Amino acid sequence: MTASTAPTAEPAPPRRSRLWAWGLWDWGSSGFQHIALTFVFSVYLTDAVGADLPGSVSANSWLAWSTAAAGVLIALMAPVVGQSADRTGRRLRATGVWTALVVLCMAGMFFVRDDWSYLWLGLLLLGMASIFVELAYVSYYALMAHVSTPTTVGRVSGFGWSLGYIGGIVLLLGVYAFLLSGDGGLLGVPTADGLDVRIAVLVAAVWFAVFAAPMFLLLPETPPVAPDAPKLGVVGSYRRLVADLRALYRASPHTVYFLGASALYRDGLNAVFAFGGVLAVTVYGLEPGQVLIFGVAINVVAALGCVMGGRLDDRLGPKAVVVGSLAGSVAVGVILLFVSGPTMFWIFGLVLGLFVGPAQASSRSYLLRVCPAQQEGQLFGLYATTGRAVSFLAPALIGLFTYVFGSDRAGTIGIVLVLAAGLVALLPVRSPDRAPVRSAV
Repeated sequence: MTASTAPTAEPAPPRRSRLWAWGLWDWGSSGFQHIALTFVFSVYLTDAVGADLPGSVSANSWLAWSTAAAGVLIALMAPVVGQSADRTGRRLRATGVWTALVVLCMAGMFFVRDDWSYLWLGLLLLGMASIFVELAYVSYYALMAHVSTPTTVGRVSGFGWSLGYIGGIVLLLGVYAFLLSGDGGLLGVPTADGLDVRIAVLVAAVWFAVFAAPMFLLLPETPPVAPDAPKLGVVGSYRRLVADLRALYRASPHTVYFLGASALYRDGLNAVFAFGGVLAVTVYGLEPGQVLIFGVAINVVAALGCVMGGRLDDRLGPKAVVVGSLAGSVAVGVILLFVSGPTMFWIFGLVLGLFVGPAQASSRSYLLRVCPAQQEGQLFGLYATTGRAVSFLAPALIGLFTYVFGSDRAGTIGIVLVLAAGLVALLPVRSPDRAPVRSAV
C-alpha cells in the first residue's frame, strides 16, 4: 500500500482536541522516561543505592543486565498484545491498562531506600515499568492513525515526540527547583535515605497519570478487525506472527528489512536514554543535580530537532531523516569516547540530543506510511517485537565492556556499535513511497 492509501484521521470533531489529547500522553510519559529511566531514579540506583554494593559486579552492570532481561520479556509479549488490540478493537483500553501499570511501578519506587539491599527492588520496578511502557507504546503508536492524515503523519509524529521532550523540560525544572536543588530544594525536603529522589519519582507517577487521562476521555475506541475471530492464545499468536511476517515479506519485503534495521538502531537510541544520565555522573563528572539541568537543556534541543525533523519527514521522507540522524549520532558517540570533563559532555551531549528525537519520531512515521489500514496495532506489535528481539544487545554490550575493561566509559562503545550496525542495515532499505504494501498482512 502506498502513502496515498495510508490510514486517515477520522473527520468527526473535535479533531484538534483529539490530536492534543493524544500528544499529551507523550507529554505525560516524560514522567517515566526522564525521571525514572534517565536522569533521576536510574542515577540514584547506581550512584547512591548501589554505591557500596559488595562483590565485583558494579551497579551499572546490574542495571544494564536487568534492562536486557526486560527487553527479552517485551519481545515475548508484544506479538500477543498487538494482535489482541487489532482483533478486539481495544487499543485505547490496552494503552490505559499498561499506562496504569507503569504508574503503579513508579509509585512503588518511592519505597527504594538509599541502601544497597534495596538495589534489587529498584531494578525490578524499573525493569517492570520498562516492560509495561513498551507494551503501552504498541497500542499508543497504532492510535496515531486516528489523529493524522497521509500528508501530516510526519508532523504529527514529531509533534508527539516534541511534546514529550517539552513535558520533560517542565517536569525536570519543577523537580529540580522544588525537590533536588541544594539541600532538598525550595520545599526543604530531607535528603536522608534518598527521600527527595523518592518523592520526585512519586511526583512523576502522578504527572503521567494526569496528562495521560485526556486521551482516554476524548479519543474513541478503535473498531475490531475481526470481532468474531476466536482467541489465539500465546502459541497461536506466535504462529500467527510467523505467518504475518511471511505475508508481509511477500507483500513488502523492504518493510520487513526496515523492522530488522530499526530493531538495531532503536536499541542503541534507547540505551542513550537509559544510560546517558548514569554515564554523565560516572564518566564525565557531572553532579546528580547538574544531570537534571543537562536533562532540561537536552530536551529543549531534542524538541526542536523533532519539530524540524517532522517537517523534513513530510518533504523528504522518513528514511532520509532517520539516516541523517543516525549518522550524526554515531559521529557524536565516537567523539564522546575520547573527550572528558563536564564541558565536553555538555557540548556533544546536546548535539546528540538534536539527532535522537527525529530518528525515533520518523521511525514510527515510516511504519505508519506503509501500514495496511486497520492493522496498525499488529504492525506496531511487530515493531515492538523486532525492536525488543535484540533489545538485550546494547545493555548487554554496555555491561560487558564495563566489566571487561573495568571502566564505565568503555560501556559507550556498546551504544556506538549498535547505532552503527543499525545505520548500515538501514541504508539499502527503500523509502515508503518506493516500498508499498500491496496487500493486507
